Amino acid sequence: MELKRVVVTGIGALTALGNNANDYWNGLISGKSGAAPITLFDATHFKTQFACEVKNFDIHDYMDRKEARKMDPFSHYATAVSDEAIKDSGLNKEDHNPDRIGVIWGSGIGGIITFEQELKNYYLGDGTPRFNPFFIPKMIADIASGHISIRHGFRGPNFSTVSACATSTNALIDAFNYIRLGKADAIVSGGSEATVSEAGVGGFNALKALSTRNESPETASRPFDADRDGFVLGEGAGCLILEELEHALARGAKIYGEVAGGGMSADAYHLTAPHPEGLGALNVMRACLEDANMQPSDIDYINVHGTSTPLGDVAETKAIQKVFGEHAYKLNISSTKSMTGHLLGAAGAIEAIAALKSVQEDIVPPTINHFTDDPELDPKLNFTFHKAQKRVVRAALSNTFGFGGHNASVIFKKYQ
Repeated sequence: MELKRVVVTGIGALTALGNNANDYWNGLISGKSGAAPITLFDATHFKTQFACEVKNFDIHDYMDRKEARKMDPFSHYATAVSDEAIKDSGLNKEDHNPDRIGVIWGSGIGGIITFEQELKNYYLGDGTPRFNPFFIPKMIADIASGHISIRHGFRGPNFSTVSACATSTNALIDAFNYIRLGKADAIVSGGSEATVSEAGVGGFNALKALSTRNESPETASRPFDADRDGFVLGEGAGCLILEELEHALARGAKIYGEVAGGGMSADAYHLTAPHPEGLGALNVMRACLEDANMQPSDIDYINVHGTSTPLGDVAETKAIQKVFGEHAYKLNISSTKSMTGHLLGAAGAIEAIAALKSVQEDIVPPTINHFTDDPELDPKLNFTFHKAQKRVVRAALSNTFGFGGHNASVIFKKYQ
């Protein structure tokens, strides 16, 4: 069968850099760090005392207190960005068939703040099992997609993906596939995460995954730097409206760019560590290029997973060099996690927006916080250190890799 073309007609973002897509993008281009001391709880006794928290966000700008109390913060974030993206796209159930508009959303962890608070209330209480009647609906990872569909009346395909830090890229790929197979006209897709909590920070500290550079939070996320010491935990959400091309054209929608292809793979190697030679990363990028019917030379920018961990940055770089060969030296490579921190299951969504905007505006956001070259990394590669770089970006690839060896990549290209 002939596959349908899929484009992006709306975006929404909520990150430590800003509470909408425009502020987020401008923060990236300006090389702004979103890291600061944790305010959501007392982190005095934690090894890591900083994160990339969302700032000045009030869910009551979107709903009343009664409704807000039924949701965990990860669903609050999902509501905010989906409202923004849907409004941006112009989609609504009145003018378009709601049975053909779906929601495919992702969260790597779901309602960990709710889970933590409910258990605290129980174990610190008198032993009487008093639980919030919304405990389970607030906590489960699939609930955000349900909230979005109920709020907007969209009755198409509706489910959630969970693949750790590859989660929302998997959601985007699923949305892309449903639309190009003709099973939906448009899908609201992305991811949200709210894990800046005692359990979230404490758990990642126990894994020794987080930076402990408490004296300088804004420089702690330093992908590809010789002195990187772990990632910075981030929170927030990203949303993209994926739409079948002819449906978008028929209603006169603006088009940010085209989804060219998606790839998925598994490391099949280790619970938390990447394959040392980047085998899973290599396979997923090749699969993505094949799905897009593109050559390595067609890509101008890679928004890398680039978490600022000692093993991960090296493995991903090795994979890029094997997949792209000599063209690797003509690429721009950058890790926007140096500014946003790592949003776990929502990382793929906000980084997809960064890749898409680079294609639309012909500018590549930087990798900030580079101080010392890593001798294990090829100095001839262009990691876009320090400042954004203007160049024609015909197509951009976005990588996301998760605990368990899950890998997902997606390519955006200019719409023609």
